[in-house]
Amino acid sequence: MTPTTNQAVNPAANQAVHQAVHQTAAPVRRTRPPKRKTRITIYLDDEVLTEFRNLSERCGTGYQTLINAALRHRLANAGPETGLL
Repeated sequence: MTPTTNQAVNPAANQAVHQAVHQTAAPVRRTRPPKRKTRITIYLDDEVLTEFRNLSERCGTGYQTLINAALRHRLANAGPETGLL
């Protein structure tokens, strides 16, 4: 068999090219990151939302991220509930 224009003349080189093509051609499967957030509907006072949106514009962070951070901070410092409702 004579080499064609697409084949390497050296069989060892041809095998190396063949292996390299097959190694890079395999698709890489990506796993989904674990779900960390849940979409909900929540009603907030207009004044609270306005303040978080204003703070968001001043610091350059999304207002929902700021609300989440405020809730996390409150939970981290939570003690016995007094004075709520």
